[in-house]
Amino acid sequence: MAGHNLIDLAVRYFMRIGYKTEKDIHNEGSSGISRDFDLLITKGNERHPVWIKDWRRTVGVNMVINIDKAASDVGYSNPILVAEKFSDHAKAYANRRNIKLITKSEIKLRLM
Repeated sequence: MAGHNLIDLAVRYFMRIGYKTEKDIHNEGSSGISRDFDLLITKGNERHPVWIKDWRRTVGVNMVINIDKAASDVGYSNPILVAEKFSDHAKAYANRRNIKLITKSEIKLRLM
């Protein structure tokens, strides 16, 4: 798995669990702000926007709040954030707001 970027790993992961994936989604929100998502995954009536942060550092609560606001602005629910690791505050906020956090190691385990 070494050498694969996180977006490619995420696409393979979501396809393996039955989702169709679209990359680089751009939508204008009800606020008039253009909202960008790395992926939009769909399975039946389910649609989830996905942000992928291929960072070596921990993703904090601010990123989780930002995807929550962006998804809500364009009418999506249950956004997904993929990263190396998440802060405890990020996990707590995501749990309260029904935002799925997926780590790189979870993806790698699923793809083995």
